[in-house]
Amino acid sequence: MKYTLKILLVTIVSVALYACSTKKDTVINRNYHVLTTKYNILFNGEEAFEEGLQGIADGFKDDWFEQLPIEPITFDDRKIVAPSFKNSGPGAGFGNSQTATDAQKPATPFDRAEEKAVKAIQKHAMNIDGLERNRQIDDAYLLLGKARYYTQRFVPAVEAFNYVIANYPNASLIAETKIWRAKANIRMDNEQFAIETLKLLLEVRDSLESNLPDKIKEQGHTALAMAYQKADSLQKVKKHLQLAIRTQKNKEQTARNMFILGQMYAKENKKDSAALVFQKLISFKKAPYKYKIHANIALASTIANNDSISETYVASLQKLIKKRENRPYLNKLYYQLANLYEKQDSISLAIATYNKSLRAKNTEEKQQVLTFEKLGNIYFKNSDYMLASSYYDSVVKTSTDSLNLRVRKVKRKHKNLASLIKYEKLVAKNDSILKIAAMPKEAQKEYFEDFIATLKKKDAEAAQLRLNQIAFAGNTNSLQSINKGKWYFYNIKSLGFGKTEFQKIWGKRQLADDWRWSFQAKLSKTTKDSAIVAQKNERYNLESYLASIPTSAKKIDTLIQDRNKGLFELGLIYKTQFNNKKLAIDRLESVLKFASSKELILPANWHLYEIYKELNNKEKAAIYKNVILTEYPTTVFAQIIKNPEKKITDAKEETATEKLYKDIYYLYKKENYSEVIDRVINILPFVKNSKLVPKLQLIKAYAIGKSDTKENYKKSLEFVAVNYPTTAQGKQALIILKKLDN
Repeated sequence: MKYTLKILLVTIVSVALYACSTKKDTVINRNYHVLTTKYNILFNGEEAFEEGLQGIADGFKDDWFEQLPIEPITFDDRKIVAPSFKNSGPGAGFGNSQTATDAQKPATPFDRAEEKAVKAIQKHAMNIDGLERNRQIDDAYLLLGKARYYTQRFVPAVEAFNYVIANYPNASLIAETKIWRAKANIRMDNEQFAIETLKLLLEVRDSLESNLPDKIKEQGHTALAMAYQKADSLQKVKKHLQLAIRTQKNKEQTARNMFILGQMYAKENKKDSAALVFQKLISFKKAPYKYKIHANIALASTIANNDSISETYVASLQKLIKKRENRPYLNKLYYQLANLYEKQDSISLAIATYNKSLRAKNTEEKQQVLTFEKLGNIYFKNSDYMLASSYYDSVVKTSTDSLNLRVRKVKRKHKNLASLIKYEKLVAKNDSILKIAAMPKEAQKEYFEDFIATLKKKDAEAAQLRLNQIAFAGNTNSLQSINKGKWYFYNIKSLGFGKTEFQKIWGKRQLADDWRWSFQAKLSKTTKDSAIVAQKNERYNLESYLASIPTSAKKIDTLIQDRNKGLFELGLIYKTQFNNKKLAIDRLESVLKFASSKELILPANWHLYEIYKELNNKEKAAIYKNVILTEYPTTVFAQIIKNPEKKITDAKEETATEKLYKDIYYLYKKENYSEVIDRVINILPFVKNSKLVPKLQLIKAYAIGKSDTKENYKKSLEFVAVNYPTTAQGKQALIILKKLDN
């Protein structure tokens, strides 16, 4: 019996050792290595590869405001690793190109997948007489190439794919391998080679009626779309995306391809085609939900202004907003709904809905920036420049991408509004002070008493709100553990916290009427608390307000002059920068109402004359024209009106222009570029015949170059070069243009 067992054991070991050999071409050897490769090493390698893919899917964040990438992965274009050929097996360049330092790092799932693929090839390859007898080795090479692809080692990846194509031409996965090789070549900027090989695979084989599986066709057309996108052949990108979405085998990639196709149509303003694609994606039952919800949002954006079916889309978005599963997308849903309201001219609804988008949870930075910009544009269009400026300021502060073209445009708009806001605040402030200064003493006293009473009421409400927040928000955990005493003053812990916070703000107070007044305050715990209380109580001091009212004629006259100059500057800004003739007329007519000096009256009449002439209001234009001709007949304005075509040379005017140029030059040196541009625009109409005009135009171009886009800088330089070619400034502009073009 023992002898029989020994024989059996020796036989089993001998068979096992015989089967382990990769040099013998027998049924036992082949099947042993096939099974060991497939269900042991390759299985673990495929598992690691799938883990790596899942990690990419979880880590990649789509930017739905831009066109999605066809393949959801980001590679560093500057990093392409070449192989180091330390071959211990046939043909694929097994030498790992990673350095010793890299080898010490924790292995990624793709590194593990590559390791398993290499192990399968090294231990189980059966290359006998030039033929591979283990039918799983081509799978191992494909896995090896794919793992290298995802670790951005495209050159060794192509090496592995080429080995499969050269040595296994009849393998079942040969088509898939060719597609992966094409993708690796696309990543290495060899898109033309990728296009040629993929067309050979897809088009030639189709013409020979040797049809590929639908899955492979999908992958092939998707890869071709990637290649044509790299080559900027957008029409062919769309063609192959359409071919890729026919069979819908890979639900994730199909949904992505549909969404990208819709985005491309929308970008080309083919709204009907875009709507059809987005509607098809919404109807695609197997599509991941993130694509469906964004397709709904994108579909609503394809609606034209005043479209008769816009109400249907409004109702659709409102329905989506109510669904609980759409909470992560509320910011985008509200934003798109507000867009539709804006298109319908329901401006108040649009503003309210944009604000809901801002308040929604998980609002992304780009979404916030777009919403702030939309609100700013609405208020800007309605001439509410103060509010528009505040929203543009939010855009600038919120955005971290300072190079974004939209953000840069908003920055310029915000800068242009800065001087307008400054003068509007100056005019409002001086007007208020002058009105109060003109009141009788009793009226002044009554005015500030009402103001202080309102202030006290607001402070009391704010203090109560803060106490409530401390009691019910700041100590949520403590309050939840105490179920008794629902009312604030029955809750001992809440009362203790409130008392401490109250003393921090107000100090120790006696129980008495008007407890906020400074004489009720006892010594606070710290000097800092005392300073806070003193500062707060100063706001309630009637005498300090009355004492601040200007009484001297000199101070009042300064306030009047500053206000009048502010009104004049506002008139110019509204006229030249914002083309808001209504507000320009209002401010300039206010100058004539209040001002008494020629320095403001004369140019105000001139600007009003120009505005009404542009509006074709001859009657109004004649009024201001007659004022200039009758009261200021010797000025340059009168000469321009009398002889619009005649060249006017006036030494005094030329000297004044030189002084203006010097002022502008100093502003340029101080880097006040927006003010330089404004000043030049404002004075050019009055110095049309001055020798300094080319200089003014060139310094304006320089200022645009410092604060605007390169395109606008070149346009400004071209204007100087074309209009003043014989001047030093025209020649200098031409030199700079040549340098910019090189």
